Amino acid sequence: MVLVLPEGEPVSARRASAVAYAGMLPLARSLARSGATEGLVVHVVHYRGRGWNGPDARLAADADWAAEEAVRRYGDIPVCLAGHGMGGRAALHAAGHTAVNSVLAMAPWLPEDDRAVEPEPVRQLAGRQVMIVHGTTDARTDPELSYRLAERAKKVNRDTCRFEVHSDGHALRQHHGEVLALAADFVLGALLSRTYSRPVADALAAPPPLGLRMPLAAGFGRSLRP
Repeated sequence: MVLVLPEGEPVSARRASAVAYAGMLPLARSLARSGATEGLVVHVVHYRGRGWNGPDARLAADADWAAEEAVRRYGDIPVCLAGHGMGGRAALHAAGHTAVNSVLAMAPWLPEDDRAVEPEPVRQLAGRQVMIVHGTTDARTDPELSYRLAERAKKVNRDTCRFEVHSDGHALRQHHGEVLALAADFVLGALLSRTYSRPVADALAAPPPLGLRMPLAAGFGRSLRP
């Protein structure tokens, strides 16, 4: 199963955004089509609200609840958490749930480095397949912050990689087709044991910084495997 986690906001008491939910439907539908013949199930998570809200980490709590609900409904199945923006942060935080075997964090929103605050946790990523995807011209979530987190994650989990989408912004629209193809390649490999494409396999195997600054090639997905 894939649990798709929409965008959110750092602080908000408002109810979850229908626009953010709708924005994740293309990814959810693409993944569902790609894995339909092998029984892949994809759900977009409905948050209780749209705010992360500091130490409450509400979106991460909702992601953890969704993983627990997946186990209750479907039994002992592997789960991939796939999120965008604040949803990407939620996916990374909730990766410690025992059902989660992989995390796809797209343009994850991460707080600026602050010595007075504990850094973003990474130990919960151990034993999971982890991919971060970030546009190099993202003006909303600094791609360097996701690189620094990936560096730390790689030290506790060798199965971590990060792709850079050159000249693309936060929404990853300019290379939308390639991003969807990359997401499908990673998710189907992690959940269904399909062979990863060469770029993904190389990124996972390469030491930093190579495997954490892997460029997403134009046309990726037209011919994923030889």
